[in-house]
Amino acid sequence: MKKLSLLLCILLVISTVLVGCNQDTAKSDSNDNQTESFKSQILFNGSSTLAPVIAQISTNFIEEFVTWNKVDASFPEKNVAIYVSAGGSGQGVKSVIDNSSDFGMVARSVKDTEKEQLTNLQEYKVGIDALTIAVNPNNAILKIKDNLTTEEIVKIFSGEYKNWNDLDPSLPEKEIVVVTRDIGGGAHEVFQSKVMGDATVKTDAIQAPSMGALVTKVIENEYAIGYASFGIVNQNVGKIATLKVDGVEASRENIVDGSYKIQRPLIAIANHELSASEQAFIDYMMGEEGLSVVEAMGFVPAK
Repeated sequence: MKKLSLLLCILLVISTVLVGCNQDTAKSDSNDNQTESFKSQILFNGSSTLAPVIAQISTNFIEEFVTWNKVDASFPEKNVAIYVSAGGSGQGVKSVIDNSSDFGMVARSVKDTEKEQLTNLQEYKVGIDALTIAVNPNNAILKIKDNLTTEEIVKIFSGEYKNWNDLDPSLPEKEIVVVTRDIGGGAHEVFQSKVMGDATVKTDAIQAPSMGALVTKVIENEYAIGYASFGIVNQNVGKIATLKVDGVEASRENIVDGSYKIQRPLIAIANHELSASEQAFIDYMMGEEGLSVVEAMGFVPAK
């Protein structure tokens, strides 16, 4: 029961709405923050890829310490409260700009236009993710090739290749079901810049609301293809298969050395000088305890 009550203090809400674990507790914390300088409640918003990682780190942090004075004896004896809400990388940046959250979770680089509005930007890179070219393990393409060139990927995702036999005559005459993240999301921005260039993804591509949903669509459809997160692929070993890109495999080594080109940083950002409690959590997140979670969830930890 203790573990359950602690886990209830971490809410992963796949929307742009942040909901407190307990309204009375949240209201109490809000009142306390108005009268005390100590910040007992921390809010994260943003990337649906990074949100489960931060949620798990937060759960571990709460289970280990429970109250802030156990983190540091100089802190008050107040319950640790960390809220995590997923709404996309763009939403994460926006929430920090408009001060509706303390930290934004971003699965891409922060844009120059965004930096102009982040006058006191703090960035904390927790890991690296890659976008793999993923297909169903039963897809016939795996029997004839393990690699796609950038040109082939562009033709598939733009709709120039409509059926699998357009890619190779030996493949079945079945429609290529293209699955992407929402076109305005961070993952798609990375894919657009690193692969598509001036070409655009076809208008009838399935736009998944989260990376988990994208992977599920590929798992469910033998003729689907999508750009799946390296971390989430690692969480679904045997259920999904990946192809090399220009002869380079999306392996940990190739992601670290940069030879696999479709990759992106996983970062938490803030737009203020951190409070003592925020700094304590960030130190935990960026330390061995936090980075071990990043690795356990299939991503490449920052080191």
